[in-house]
Amino acid sequence: MKFYRSLRPIKAITFDLDDTLYDNHPVIRRTTAESHVALQAYHPSLSTFSETAYQALRDELLLLEPDIYHDVTEWRRRSVELAMLNAGLTPAEARAGADKVMEVFAHWRSQVEMPEETHLTLAALAERVPLVAITNGNADPQKLGLDGYFKFSLRAGPHGRAKPWQDMYHLAAQRLAIAPENILHVGDDLTTDVAGSLRCGMQACWINLRQGNLMRIKDARLLPHVEISQLASLTSLL
Repeated sequence: MKFYRSLRPIKAITFDLDDTLYDNHPVIRRTTAESHVALQAYHPSLSTFSETAYQALRDELLLLEPDIYHDVTEWRRRSVELAMLNAGLTPAEARAGADKVMEVFAHWRSQVEMPEETHLTLAALAERVPLVAITNGNADPQKLGLDGYFKFSLRAGPHGRAKPWQDMYHLAAQRLAIAPENILHVGDDLTTDVAGSLRCGMQACWINLRQGNLMRIKDARLLPHVEISQLASLTSLL
């Protein structure tokens, strides 16, 4: 554990989900593969539709509607729907097909091997202060078996713009009725989590799970209050 700034009293903790509480990389790889298979299988005209072509549609949609970036679930659903429309399906068929593919996506997105350390740490912290999940992604704490630890969860899109925009940070403080300066945000990303939370007045904890050097990482724009390498270290801060 390394300290870079003096910590004020911590009255609540907010958490990023992906790659903070569990390793999300294998989850996303499998989820992407399984959902693309479902897309190809939905209609014969899509059987040879490649992942490269799908990514090109996502990029095209983002250019046309830049704000869709803030809701990754809707961005994905709309991209699948567009692929089906381009393949000749009717608008009604494309909407129904996109919903089916997103059901497959949601299933695999929740197949996470949750570390026991995560459960033990969150359980211990939740006895001391309120915890909140704040994510740019589409992981569902309830399906991950984590919802019992959190007072509530916020997701980019339905609850505001994606981090590092301050929407969800401010909303968390408002709903908790706790000043941002007494909330510690924990996350793995130095831009969305550390810089984002600091700029809205929160305290920041960077969880460094890949032996990064804060003094040499290019996206280290603002120093966090504290750096940890394992989640369980948080229990010593309260």
